[in-house]
Order: sequence, then C-alpha cells, then structure tokens
Amino acid sequence: MTISYSAEVPNGSNFGCFWRILWKWRGSVYKAIWRELLAYLCVYYTLNLTYRYGLSEEGRRVFERIRNYCGQQRENVPLSFVLGFYVSLVVKRWWEQYRLLPWPDTLALFVSAAIQGHDETGRLMRRNIMRYMVLAYVITLQKISLRVKRRFPTWQHLVDAGLMLESERKIFEIMDSKSPMSKYWMPLVWATNIINRARKEELIPSDHIVQTLLMELSDIRRRLGGLIGYDTVCVPLVYTQVVTLVLYSYFTAAIMGSQMIPTYDEKTNSYMELDVYFPLFTALQFVFYVGWLKVAEVLINPFGEDDDDIELNWLIDRHIKASYMIVDEMHDEH
Repeated sequence: MTISYSAEVPNGSNFGCFWRILWKWRGSVYKAIWRELLAYLCVYYTLNLTYRYGLSEEGRRVFERIRNYCGQQRENVPLSFVLGFYVSLVVKRWWEQYRLLPWPDTLALFVSAAIQGHDETGRLMRRNIMRYMVLAYVITLQKISLRVKRRFPTWQHLVDAGLMLESERKIFEIMDSKSPMSKYWMPLVWATNIINRARKEELIPSDHIVQTLLMELSDIRRRLGGLIGYDTVCVPLVYTQVVTLVLYSYFTAAIMGSQMIPTYDEKTNSYMELDVYFPLFTALQFVFYVGWLKVAEVLINPFGEDDDDIELNWLIDRHIKASYMIVDEMHDEH
C-alpha cells in the first residue's frame, strides 16, 4: 500500500517537521538503493586498495591518468536533464492511472435512488448491478495487477468469491474460446440490461434516470479501458533504456573519477591533500541520483508489489462492502 505520512507532518512551519519521516524504512530511499550502494562501495574500495597496495609505480601512474580522464569526462553525461524528464513523465502517468481507478459509490447512490422499494425483485436488481460493476473492475485488474491475478487466477475463483455466477462463468469461457481479448465490458453489458428491464417493469420511474445510470456506467467503462490502455502502451522502451544507460555510465566513470589519490610531499613528509578513506560526497551523489531513478522504477507500474504501489485487493474488498451497504443495508434507511 502507498506509504502515508501526511498525519506526521501536520504543520509545515514547525522546525524540522520532515526529519521524523527521514527515519522511516518501509518505502524509503534507503530500502530502495542499499543493495546498489553496497555493491558500488565494494567496487570503489576494491579499486582503491588495488591502487594503494597492488600496483607498481608505473601501474599507479596509468591508474592516475585513467582516474583523471574519467573525472573530467563524466560531467559531459547529461544525467540531470535526461533523468528529470523521465521521472516527471513516469510520475505523471502514475497519478493519472490512480485517478482512473473507478469507485462504485456514485453509481451505488444513483442505483439506490433510482430503483426504490424493499421488494425482493428491486433488491436483487440493485445488488446485481453493483456486483457487475465490481466484477468488471476485478476483471480489469486481473489483467494489469499481479497481486489481483494471484488472488483470482481463474474464473472459478471469481465464482467462489461470489462475484460471478456459475452460468456467467460458462459464458465467459465460451467467449474466451472465440477471442482472447479482455472482456471487462461484459458485466457492464449485463448491468445495462438490468437497468433496461427495471425501466420496462417501471421500477425506474423515468427515462432521464436511466440515462443518468447509463452515463455513469459509460464513465466506468471509459476508466477501465483507460487503465488497460496504460498497461498496454508503456513508456517507450528506448527511453527507459537510455535513462538507465546514462545513469550507470555516469557512475561507472565516477567510480574511477572519484578515487581519492593524495599526493605525498617528500619535502614536508606529509600528504598535500586530505586522504579521505570514505567517499562521502560520491556516496551522497549516488544516493540522490540512483534514488531519483528508483522513483521511476517503483512508480512505472503502480499496481505491482512495491511498498508504494496501490493496494488493489484492499480496494476490491472495500468496494464490495460499500456497494452492498449503499444499495441494500442503507437503502431507504432514513
């Protein structure tokens, strides 16, 4: 589930209000990059120790020339420019996909107001319309989320969960044999049929109410189709490859170019520069830039299994309960 911390920073004017969230581990930059940072430092120290204790005098001179060359040329890599545009694009797509997730509450309110009465026919119509809406929602998420696919790997699992009838499962299997496309729209077709039947039986009092319900179902279909579109049409692979290559090319050069090689002055019997054993600013630079890329890597699939991915199974459970409560338990309650 997306890590929420807004309650911990209620007043932005307080001194150090963001410091407390810097110590969080789950969903943090530290958790995202610690493996890469550890590997980077291991390679750095391997090269550093090789220079200090494993090379001849001539080998050291060659090492120093390579180090100077890498240190000068790494700044020619347009890292900030490329990475900034890429992360902005991915974050924009992530937020748009979240906003496309339909919530059933509005449709449930419309259905509860449109189909009045406590008779069994009206009650079942209301419940089935909402069941079909949630079923369309789950079928869509099956296609785009590994977590939901694990929860509902087959049509039978949807039957067992009470979202699909056995007769409906057979219809889906017949349609699957004809075409492999995602059939998230089929439950919405069944929902419109129920609405039309309710109008014919005068359970819905006017055509205007029917139009309102159908417009809401059409908007839900548009949102679900948009989610499948985002899943099908990704950020161009070449763009992702370029950004990744730019980042790791930069730090491949930096691992040599940032080697601390102090010059020893025999006259004063001391080093001319400070001999720093830990590359502090290189490590900070690595954390900032690799952490920046990790933002994109985490958000490029908002329905995956990262700490900051959207918990769709929780949303499914919530929508089922809320839908039935609105159209059944709370119907004409006051």
